[in-house]
Amino acid sequence: MLSGPKGSEEAPVLQCTVCGRESMLVELPGRTEKYCLEYSADVATVILLQSEIDAAALAGKHVDGLVAEFAQLSNRLLGQAQSA
Repeated sequence: MLSGPKGSEEAPVLQCTVCGRESMLVELPGRTEKYCLEYSADVATVILLQSEIDAAALAGKHVDGLVAEFAQLSNRLLGQAQSA
């Protein structure tokens, strides 16, 4: 028996956390959310940039370039998600 919404026997619908589209989803390490292939690489890049910014800041290095890249990518993701 498939498990779906309570009281139904339908398979649960899987949607991308960012765009909400139903598609094949990817689960990134350390995250509970699932992402479509289109957004998974961008989300992985955001996660990596967060780690790099933290590490550079702790090491006393300038993070302006990384922060600018993070902001640009975050804004692009937000814009795409809002238009989806």
